[in-house]
Amino acid sequence: MVDLNTAMAAASADRQKRMVDETKERKKRRSGKDLGIEAFDPVQHVAKEKAETASMWLVIAFSVIVSLLMRYVLMPNTSQDNSDILYLLPLSAIVLIPQLHRMVMPKRFVEIYTKGTWFKAGFLHAFTFLAMAFLLVNPPMGDIVAPQLSGKWTIVTSDGTEITWHESNKTREGERGTLEWTVEPDSRMTGDAWLLFGLADNVGVGEATVAVTLSNNNGEGLSMPSNESFWDENIDQLNENYQCIESSPGECELNSAGEVSHRWHFVDDYLRPHGELDQMFAVNIGTDLQVGEHQITVEISEQGDPWINTRTYSWTLNVVESLPEPAAS
Repeated sequence: MVDLNTAMAAASADRQKRMVDETKERKKRRSGKDLGIEAFDPVQHVAKEKAETASMWLVIAFSVIVSLLMRYVLMPNTSQDNSDILYLLPLSAIVLIPQLHRMVMPKRFVEIYTKGTWFKAGFLHAFTFLAMAFLLVNPPMGDIVAPQLSGKWTIVTSDGTEITWHESNKTREGERGTLEWTVEPDSRMTGDAWLLFGLADNVGVGEATVAVTLSNNNGEGLSMPSNESFWDENIDQLNENYQCIESSPGECELNSAGEVSHRWHFVDDYLRPHGELDQMFAVNIGTDLQVGEHQITVEISEQGDPWINTRTYSWTLNVVESLPEPAAS
Protein backbone atom coordinates (compact mmCIF):
# COMPACT_ATOMS: atom_id res chain seq x y z
CA MET A 1 0.00 0.00 0.00
CA VAL A 2 1.08 3.62 -0.72
CA ASP A 3 0.32 6.34 1.75
CA LEU A 4 -1.35 9.62 0.78
CA ASN A 5 1.80 11.79 0.95
CA THR A 6 3.77 9.52 -1.36
CA ALA A 7 0.95 9.47 -3.92
CA MET A 8 0.59 13.28 -3.88
CA ALA A 9 4.36 13.75 -4.31
CA ALA A 10 4.44 11.38 -7.30
CA ALA A 11 1.51 13.15 -8.94
CA SER A 12 3.14 16.56 -8.41
CA ALA A 13 6.42 15.36 -9.96
CA ASP A 14 4.59 13.90 -12.93
CA ARG A 15 2.65 17.15 -13.43
CA GLN A 16 5.86 19.23 -13.36
CA LYS A 17 7.50 16.92 -15.89
CA ARG A 18 4.56 17.31 -18.25
CA MET A 19 4.72 21.11 -17.92
CA VAL A 20 8.45 21.10 -18.80
CA ASP A 21 7.84 18.91 -21.86
CA GLU A 22 5.00 21.18 -23.03
CA THR A 23 7.24 24.24 -22.65
CA LYS A 24 9.96 22.65 -24.75
CA GLU A 25 7.41 21.68 -27.42
CA ARG A 26 6.09 25.25 -27.60
CA LYS A 27 9.63 26.55 -28.05
CA LYS A 28 10.20 24.18 -30.94
CA ARG A 29 7.01 25.27 -32.69
CA ARG A 30 7.36 29.01 -32.35
CA SER A 31 9.51 31.13 -34.70
CA GLY A 32 12.29 33.34 -33.49
CA LYS A 33 15.81 33.00 -32.28
CA ASP A 34 15.33 29.32 -31.51
CA LEU A 35 14.90 28.70 -35.27
CA GLY A 36 17.64 31.07 -36.42
CA ILE A 37 15.16 33.75 -37.57
CA GLU A 38 16.12 37.27 -36.70
CA ALA A 39 13.58 39.69 -35.43
CA PHE A 40 12.19 42.09 -38.06
CA ASP A 41 13.89 45.48 -37.91
CA PRO A 42 12.04 48.10 -40.02
CA VAL A 43 14.97 50.52 -40.04
CA GLN A 44 17.42 47.87 -41.22
CA HIS A 45 14.93 46.64 -43.83
CA VAL A 46 14.53 50.13 -45.31
CA ALA A 47 18.30 50.59 -45.44
CA LYS A 48 18.70 47.26 -47.23
CA GLU A 49 16.01 48.13 -49.80
CA LYS A 50 17.67 51.48 -50.51
CA ALA A 51 21.06 49.80 -50.95
CA GLU A 52 19.69 47.18 -53.35
CA THR A 53 17.79 49.80 -55.38
CA ALA A 54 20.91 51.92 -55.67
CA SER A 55 22.85 48.82 -56.76
CA MET A 56 20.26 48.03 -59.45
CA TRP A 57 20.45 51.49 -61.03
CA LEU A 58 24.23 51.50 -60.83
CA VAL A 59 24.43 48.17 -62.68
CA ILE A 60 21.93 49.31 -65.33
CA ALA A 61 23.90 52.53 -65.95
CA PHE A 62 27.14 50.54 -66.09
CA SER A 63 25.67 48.07 -68.60
CA VAL A 64 24.34 50.85 -70.84
CA ILE A 65 27.75 52.55 -70.90
CA VAL A 66 29.47 49.25 -71.69
CA SER A 67 26.97 48.59 -74.51
CA LEU A 68 27.53 52.04 -76.04
CA LEU A 69 31.30 51.60 -75.89
CA MET A 70 30.95 48.20 -77.56
CA ARG A 71 28.77 49.57 -80.36
CA TYR A 72 30.46 52.88 -81.16
CA VAL A 73 34.08 52.31 -80.09
CA LEU A 74 34.94 48.62 -80.14
CA MET A 75 32.68 47.44 -82.98
CA PRO A 76 33.88 49.86 -85.71
CA ASN A 77 37.47 48.86 -84.97
CA THR A 78 36.86 45.11 -84.94
CA SER A 79 36.65 42.87 -88.00
CA GLN A 80 33.77 40.45 -88.44
CA ASP A 81 36.20 37.54 -88.09
CA ASN A 82 36.90 38.62 -84.50
CA SER A 83 33.33 39.52 -83.63
CA ASP A 84 33.26 37.14 -80.64
CA ILE A 85 35.16 39.69 -78.59
CA LEU A 86 32.24 42.11 -78.94
CA TYR A 87 30.25 39.91 -76.58
CA LEU A 88 32.91 38.22 -74.49
CA LEU A 89 34.64 41.43 -73.43
CA PRO A 90 31.51 43.30 -72.22
CA LEU A 91 30.17 40.22 -70.45
CA SER A 92 33.50 39.70 -68.71
CA ALA A 93 33.05 43.17 -67.21
CA ILE A 94 30.93 41.42 -64.57
CA VAL A 95 34.11 41.01 -62.50
CA LEU A 96 34.29 44.82 -62.15
CA ILE A 97 30.87 45.14 -60.51
CA PRO A 98 31.96 44.56 -56.86
CA GLN A 99 34.85 47.01 -57.18
CA LEU A 100 32.58 49.55 -58.88
CA HIS A 101 30.18 49.40 -55.93
CA ARG A 102 33.00 49.96 -53.46
CA MET A 103 34.19 52.98 -55.43
CA VAL A 104 30.81 54.64 -55.99
CA MET A 105 28.47 53.58 -53.21
CA PRO A 106 28.59 55.04 -49.67
CA LYS A 107 30.12 52.89 -46.99
CA ARG A 108 26.77 52.26 -45.26
CA PHE A 109 25.51 50.61 -48.46
CA VAL A 110 28.66 48.58 -49.11
CA GLU A 111 28.41 47.05 -45.62
CA ILE A 112 24.98 45.65 -46.53
CA TYR A 113 26.03 43.99 -49.80
CA THR A 114 26.68 40.25 -49.81
CA LYS A 115 27.62 37.58 -52.33
CA GLY A 116 23.96 37.38 -53.27
CA THR A 117 24.11 41.02 -54.31
CA TRP A 118 26.97 40.33 -56.74
CA PHE A 119 25.14 37.28 -58.11
CA LYS A 120 22.00 39.30 -58.89
CA ALA A 121 24.03 42.19 -60.26
CA GLY A 122 25.88 39.85 -62.63
CA PHE A 123 22.64 38.55 -64.13
CA LEU A 124 21.24 42.08 -64.42
CA HIS A 125 24.36 43.25 -66.27
CA ALA A 126 24.30 40.30 -68.67
CA PHE A 127 20.65 40.67 -69.68
CA THR A 128 20.82 44.47 -69.87
CA PHE A 129 23.83 44.28 -72.17
CA LEU A 130 22.19 41.68 -74.43
CA ALA A 131 19.03 43.80 -74.72
CA MET A 132 21.01 46.96 -75.48
CA ALA A 133 23.22 45.15 -78.00
CA PHE A 134 20.14 43.89 -79.85
CA LEU A 135 18.77 47.43 -80.10
CA LEU A 136 22.06 49.03 -81.14
CA VAL A 137 23.02 46.64 -83.97
CA ASN A 138 19.58 46.57 -85.66
CA PRO A 139 17.81 49.34 -87.60
CA PRO A 140 17.58 52.22 -87.11
CA MET A 141 20.68 52.19 -84.87
CA GLY A 142 22.72 49.77 -87.02
CA ASP A 143 22.66 47.15 -89.76
CA ILE A 144 24.85 44.05 -89.64
CA VAL A 145 22.81 41.68 -91.84
CA ALA A 146 22.96 41.52 -95.64
CA PRO A 147 19.79 41.21 -97.76
CA GLN A 148 18.41 37.69 -97.98
CA LEU A 149 16.25 35.69 -100.37
CA SER A 150 12.71 36.96 -99.89
CA GLY A 151 10.88 33.93 -101.24
CA LYS A 152 12.01 31.19 -103.61
CA TRP A 153 14.20 31.21 -106.69
CA THR A 154 13.36 29.65 -110.03
CA ILE A 155 14.33 29.49 -113.69
CA VAL A 156 12.14 30.12 -116.72
CA THR A 157 12.83 30.10 -120.44
CA SER A 158 11.77 32.72 -122.96
CA ASP A 159 11.77 32.68 -126.77
CA GLY A 160 11.19 36.43 -126.95
CA THR A 161 7.41 36.30 -126.94
CA GLU A 162 6.39 33.53 -124.57
CA ILE A 163 7.68 32.42 -121.18
CA THR A 164 7.83 28.74 -120.29
CA TRP A 165 7.76 27.46 -116.73
CA HIS A 166 8.89 24.03 -115.76
CA GLU A 167 6.51 21.79 -113.83
CA SER A 168 8.97 21.72 -110.92
CA ASN A 169 8.24 25.42 -110.37
CA LYS A 170 4.75 24.45 -109.25
CA THR A 171 6.15 21.91 -106.78
CA ARG A 172 8.62 24.53 -105.55
CA GLU A 173 11.60 22.32 -106.05
CA GLY A 174 13.93 25.33 -106.16
CA GLU A 175 13.58 25.96 -102.43
CA ARG A 176 15.96 23.06 -101.77
CA GLY A 177 18.80 24.74 -103.69
CA THR A 178 18.53 22.46 -106.73
CA LEU A 179 16.21 22.64 -109.74
CA GLU A 180 16.03 19.92 -112.34
CA TRP A 181 14.96 20.67 -115.92
CA THR A 182 14.14 17.69 -118.12
CA VAL A 183 14.60 17.92 -121.89
CA GLU A 184 14.06 15.48 -124.73
CA PRO A 185 16.89 13.04 -125.58
CA ASP A 186 19.71 14.65 -127.60
CA SER A 187 18.21 18.08 -126.94
CA ARG A 188 18.84 21.27 -124.96
CA MET A 189 16.85 23.88 -123.09
CA THR A 190 15.14 25.96 -125.76
CA GLY A 191 15.39 29.76 -125.61
CA ASP A 192 16.94 32.12 -123.08
CA ALA A 193 17.19 30.80 -119.53
CA TRP A 194 16.34 33.41 -116.89
CA LEU A 195 17.15 33.17 -113.20
CA LEU A 196 14.40 34.85 -111.16
CA PHE A 197 14.56 35.70 -107.47
CA GLY A 198 13.78 38.49 -105.02
CA LEU A 199 15.74 39.97 -102.11
CA ALA A 200 14.47 41.44 -98.86
CA ASP A 201 16.28 43.54 -96.29
CA ASN A 202 15.42 45.18 -92.99
CA VAL A 203 16.56 48.58 -94.31
CA GLY A 204 16.35 48.48 -98.11
CA VAL A 205 17.97 46.31 -100.74
CA GLY A 206 18.40 49.12 -103.26
CA GLU A 207 21.89 49.87 -101.95
CA ALA A 208 23.11 46.27 -102.16
CA THR A 209 25.46 44.98 -104.84
CA VAL A 210 24.38 41.63 -106.31
CA ALA A 211 26.76 39.58 -108.48
CA VAL A 212 25.53 36.40 -110.20
CA THR A 213 28.11 33.93 -111.49
CA LEU A 214 27.48 30.85 -113.65
CA SER A 215 29.85 27.88 -113.79
CA ASN A 216 29.39 24.92 -116.12
CA ASN A 217 31.23 22.92 -118.77
CA ASN A 218 31.53 25.98 -121.02
CA GLY A 219 33.28 28.24 -118.56
CA GLU A 220 34.13 29.06 -114.98
CA GLY A 221 32.93 32.17 -113.19
CA LEU A 222 30.99 33.88 -115.98
CA SER A 223 29.47 37.04 -114.52
CA MET A 224 25.82 37.65 -115.38
CA PRO A 225 24.28 41.14 -115.05
CA SER A 226 20.67 41.67 -113.98
CA ASN A 227 18.14 42.91 -116.54
CA GLU A 228 15.66 45.26 -114.85
CA SER A 229 13.52 45.68 -117.98
CA PHE A 230 12.66 41.95 -118.01
CA TRP A 231 10.08 42.44 -115.25
CA ASP A 232 8.36 45.39 -116.90
CA GLU A 233 8.20 43.62 -120.24
CA ASN A 234 6.97 40.26 -118.94
CA ILE A 235 5.16 41.03 -115.69
CA ASP A 236 1.78 39.99 -117.12
CA GLN A 237 3.05 36.56 -118.11
CA LEU A 238 5.01 36.18 -114.88
CA ASN A 239 1.92 36.96 -112.81
CA GLU A 240 -0.26 34.59 -114.80
CA ASN A 241 -2.51 32.58 -112.47
CA TYR A 242 -1.50 29.01 -111.81
CA GLN A 243 -3.91 26.33 -110.79
CA CYS A 244 -3.10 24.71 -107.48
CA ILE A 245 -1.82 21.17 -107.60
CA GLU A 246 -2.54 18.27 -105.32
CA SER A 247 1.03 18.17 -104.00
CA SER A 248 0.57 21.64 -102.47
CA PRO A 249 -2.27 21.25 -99.95
CA GLY A 250 -3.71 24.40 -98.47
CA GLU A 251 -3.17 26.46 -101.63
CA CYS A 252 -6.23 25.12 -103.42
CA GLU A 253 -9.91 25.69 -102.77
CA LEU A 254 -12.68 24.01 -104.74
CA ASN A 255 -16.17 25.36 -105.18
CA SER A 256 -19.35 23.31 -105.15
CA ALA A 257 -18.84 22.38 -108.82
CA GLY A 258 -15.38 20.98 -108.08
CA GLU A 259 -13.62 23.82 -109.91
CA VAL A 260 -10.60 25.65 -108.57
CA SER A 261 -11.80 28.86 -106.93
CA HIS A 262 -8.44 29.96 -105.56
CA ARG A 263 -5.27 30.31 -107.61
CA TRP A 264 -1.81 31.49 -106.64
CA HIS A 265 0.22 34.12 -108.43
CA PHE A 266 3.65 33.09 -109.63
CA VAL A 267 5.46 36.29 -108.63
CA ASP A 268 3.50 37.44 -105.59
CA ASP A 269 3.17 34.02 -103.92
CA TYR A 270 6.40 32.44 -105.08
CA LEU A 271 9.08 35.10 -105.57
CA ARG A 272 7.84 38.30 -103.88
CA PRO A 273 5.90 37.49 -100.71
CA HIS A 274 6.48 40.98 -99.25
CA GLY A 275 5.16 42.86 -102.26
CA GLU A 276 6.89 46.08 -103.24
CA LEU A 277 9.30 45.77 -100.30
CA ASP A 278 11.16 43.03 -102.18
CA GLN A 279 13.61 43.88 -104.95
CA MET A 280 13.29 41.59 -107.95
CA PHE A 281 16.17 40.29 -110.07
CA ALA A 282 16.12 38.67 -113.51
CA VAL A 283 19.43 37.34 -114.82
CA ASN A 284 19.95 35.78 -118.24
CA ILE A 285 22.18 32.79 -117.55
CA GLY A 286 22.47 31.63 -121.15
CA THR A 287 20.73 30.52 -124.34
CA ASP A 288 19.95 26.90 -125.22
CA LEU A 289 21.71 25.52 -122.16
CA GLN A 290 23.15 22.10 -122.75
CA VAL A 291 22.61 18.99 -120.67
CA GLY A 292 24.69 19.00 -117.51
CA GLU A 293 25.07 20.67 -114.15
CA HIS A 294 25.06 24.46 -113.99
CA GLN A 295 26.29 26.03 -110.75
CA ILE A 296 24.82 29.44 -109.92
CA THR A 297 26.46 31.63 -107.28
CA VAL A 298 24.79 34.80 -105.99
CA GLU A 299 27.03 37.10 -103.95
CA ILE A 300 25.35 39.96 -102.07
CA SER A 301 27.21 42.81 -100.39
CA GLU A 302 26.19 46.15 -98.92
CA GLN A 303 27.69 48.87 -96.77
CA GLY A 304 26.02 48.27 -93.45
CA ASP A 305 26.53 50.04 -90.16
CA PRO A 306 29.35 49.68 -89.24
CA TRP A 307 30.47 46.69 -91.37
CA ILE A 308 30.22 45.61 -94.98
CA ASN A 309 27.55 42.92 -94.91
CA THR A 310 27.88 39.93 -97.22
CA ARG A 311 25.84 36.84 -98.05
CA THR A 312 26.33 34.06 -100.62
CA TYR A 313 23.83 31.64 -102.16
CA SER A 314 24.81 28.59 -104.20
CA TRP A 315 22.17 27.02 -106.42
CA THR A 316 22.26 24.23 -108.99
CA LEU A 317 20.38 23.80 -112.25
CA ASN A 318 20.48 20.23 -113.54
CA VAL A 319 19.53 19.84 -117.20
CA VAL A 320 18.85 16.15 -117.78
CA GLU A 321 17.54 14.12 -120.68
CA SER A 322 14.29 12.25 -120.25
CA LEU A 323 14.50 8.47 -120.26
CA PRO A 324 13.28 6.81 -123.45
CA GLU A 325 10.03 4.98 -123.14
CA PRO A 326 10.51 1.21 -122.85
CA ALA A 327 9.65 -0.76 -125.94
CA ALA A 328 6.38 -2.64 -125.83
CA SER A 329 6.91 -6.33 -125.18
